[in-house]
Amino acid sequence: MKSLRLWAGLGILGLLAALGSLVLSGAQEAGERGFRGGSYLTTITDSTGNFASRGVMTLHADQTVSATDSNQNGPDFFFTSQLGSWRPAGNRRIVAKTLDFDLPPNTNDVARLNYNILLSPDHRQIAGTVTLSTFPLQGGDPINGQGTLIGTFNFTGEWIRP
Repeated sequence: MKSLRLWAGLGILGLLAALGSLVLSGAQEAGERGFRGGSYLTTITDSTGNFASRGVMTLHADQTVSATDSNQNGPDFFFTSQLGSWRPAGNRRIVAKTLDFDLPPNTNDVARLNYNILLSPDHRQIAGTVTLSTFPLQGGDPINGQGTLIGTFNFTGEWIRP
């Protein structure tokens, strides 16, 4: 009887280990084959390829994202840094959504930036597009709404090595 319990217990442990292995391998696939985040120096261009700005984007291991932009303190635009989250979208692809706020003297609004990011195989470069939309500070739905489309921009970035 004790022998049967022992074998049943070992069988259950083996089954749990196998299931855990499948879950972990699935999580690694969902995490873009081990991608745990990083900071990238980015160059942003407009839809016609003209230089727009430089920035730093950090894809944090907890799947939050933060970004700064060389234009955020003027002279034409004044806005806060971007904060949001990211998730894997398959085959070295990541999607991210950030929000920032316009600062005076500009109108008071909320900007949403939707990123489509492609990681290089070694995760040292990124490239993609970002779509910028604005919403009234009071009203509108900056997380899920349509807003006013400002434009779509392209970017490339290189990992900032520690």
